This record gives sequence, structure tokens and C-alpha cells, in this order.
Amino acid sequence: MAGQRIGYARVSSTGQNLEVQLQKLKDCDKIFEEKISGTNQKRPGLEECLNYVREGDVLVITRLDRLARSTLHLCQIAKELESKKVNLQVLDQNIDTGSATGRLLFNMLGAIGQFETEIRAERQADGIKNALTNGIKFGREQKLTDEQITELKNRRKDNVLIRTLMEDYNLSKTSLYRYLSA
Repeated sequence: MAGQRIGYARVSSTGQNLEVQLQKLKDCDKIFEEKISGTNQKRPGLEECLNYVREGDVLVITRLDRLARSTLHLCQIAKELESKKVNLQVLDQNIDTGSATGRLLFNMLGAIGQFETEIRAERQADGIKNALTNGIKFGREQKLTDEQITELKNRRKDNVLIRTLMEDYNLSKTSLYRYLSA
């Protein structure tokens, strides 16, 4: 008995649209979709999809980066699919793990994707290091001046309530405690 074609579509944020992927997956018997970052550890739509597929099914995605966070994650998913005897079809990259050539291409593209991610992270780290060396500061500017911070700490030593200090300095509780511990 031939299996089903099961689609999986994902975009990284709620501001993005699944329509392009869903259009490409329109021939699937069932489609799992979610709007969640690929870096997120919990992806309930993907978990549900992987639990749903059965022997003989084909999991269809539009691009490899829609499926996995890293090459390691991609290999884990591929191993799970292989153990269930489920093939993977990647439409935009013309990959079908039902053939030896498709499996080779799948593994090569996964490795290249991981390499690109690591190179991008290295460049970003270099850029941040150079910016810090050149005196560029990251993050939000402090709301309080050094004098206000000293005053804040002295008032707290005088047992002024946290709630009062929050109101007087227009700070959240987290920010207030951050100033007090600095």
C-alpha cells in the first residue's frame, strides 16, 4: 500500500506568511504548519508531524532550512524518518531520499548549510569584537545617571520601599534590582 504525502511548513515569526509554502505543498494529503523560530527547542508542529508519519509515507517540505535547526538536528530527523521507512522530499532543492543520489545530495546540502551558519556566526562575532574595540556600546542606554544610581542605593539603604523607588525613578522591578546590584 502506498503511503501518504505529508507536508510540513514553518515560518520563523508570526509576521511572516506560510502561503508560499502551503501553495507548494497543496498536493499533500495532510499538512502540518507552525509559526515558530527554527532555533526554538520545542516545535510542537514538527513533533506532531514526525509522530504522525508512518512507513511508506513521504514527508514533503519546501526547503531544508524549514525543517531543522542545524546539520546535527537534520541528521537526527533523517535518522528518525529512515527508521520509520519514511522518505523525505525537499521541493525547492529537488531532493528525494528515496534514491541514493537524493540521500547524498541531502547530506551534502545539510553540511553546507551548517557551514554557512557557522561562518555567519564567526563574522558576526568578529563584527561585535571590532565594534567593542572601537568603543561602540551595545544595548539600551542607562535610564539613570551615576548620581541617580548613588541616590537610589542610599534611599534603599534607608529602607525606602521597592514600589516607591520604582515609581520615583520610573523603573521596572527588574531594572531597579539591576541598578541596586551593580
